Amino acid sequence: MSTITPEEISQPRQALPFWLSMGTVPVAFISMGLGGVFVLLMPLYSWGLFSVLDAITGRNEDNADLQTPEDELYLYKLLTTIWFPVQFAVLCFMLWFVPQAAHLNIVEKVALFFGMGVMSGTIGINYSHELMHQKSKLERWLADLLLATVLYSHFRSEHLRVHHLYVGTPRDAVTARYNENFHRFFPRVLRDGLRSSFRAERAMLARKGLPWHHPSNPFWRYWALQGAMLALALGLGGWLGLGLFAFQALVAIWQLELVNYVEHYGLTRRHLGNGKYEHVMPHHSWNADHRASNWLLINLQRHSDHHYKPDRRFPLLQTYTPDDAPQLPYGYPVMTLAALIPPLWRRMMNPRVRAWRKQFYPDTTDWQAYNKAQNPMPAGAP
Repeated sequence: MSTITPEEISQPRQALPFWLSMGTVPVAFISMGLGGVFVLLMPLYSWGLFSVLDAITGRNEDNADLQTPEDELYLYKLLTTIWFPVQFAVLCFMLWFVPQAAHLNIVEKVALFFGMGVMSGTIGINYSHELMHQKSKLERWLADLLLATVLYSHFRSEHLRVHHLYVGTPRDAVTARYNENFHRFFPRVLRDGLRSSFRAERAMLARKGLPWHHPSNPFWRYWALQGAMLALALGLGGWLGLGLFAFQALVAIWQLELVNYVEHYGLTRRHLGNGKYEHVMPHHSWNADHRASNWLLINLQRHSDHHYKPDRRFPLLQTYTPDDAPQLPYGYPVMTLAALIPPLWRRMMNPRVRAWRKQFYPDTTDWQAYNKAQNPMPAGAP
């Protein structure tokens, strides 16, 4: 591994590869204009192209200097800041244009909004994730606006108030259990994530002596923004536009939860007794340093470091060696496709989970309670 200096990280040649996500914009307009097989261009651009680029460009094991000042990260911050108006403009145009486009049949229209969902999920929700972790009110508002475009606003509360606190424990719905396939995980996390996020906000208000319906509950903002998006979709595209908008939201959420499934599958924190767990460390998340897919996903695949230090901006996220964190064999585009085929996923990942257990917890021999997402006894307890 080598270190990227602050002077190097501020150079456009370091920052511009992350801007490849902007390529989805012309691809979206080409898809709408040409129709036919071209309606598949958006998922092919994000999933297909970057999988190929991963195979060509290999891995990036370089780490940025953690002393890099904020003002050296301007080009990276600009990318995430401007994404909402860019995505919003594409979505609004699509809602107006596609339902009335005579050259598109219904299958092509649905396929286009599938592609829009891939764009909203792979890039939009990912960028909202980066923004919600920042202190700036503008960035947090942009995160809320992006999440409203996919009707998943509670993800902010779930992620910040539940997932980061309880990852790798039974209290975290987003941690995929060992041997739990994605098709069971997805409906479970849709149900439990919404419940846990609302309970977390209600508990925070209760600690202040306030009822759940107090105006400071962010769910009021979530519901208002989502309602506004539904009204906008209906106004721009009529009932067909509204249905297509809801479909792209579902696709985006599906994409997000596919990634969540991959990020923590089978990894657990040691139970210390009395409902307490060890601190989150890099080995509690899967790490991937595949170069091109990290360009697309703004280093989300360096997830081990994100959970270890959640306030780090994406250009500063560190990668780890196998001695410090478990490694995925491929980038997220390939891994999420594998997750859709449970037998393939188990053959690929279960041996890695078992190897992780032997490496980091050699003293734990009974994993049954962890597999069932129960509070197990700590190692060595009677």
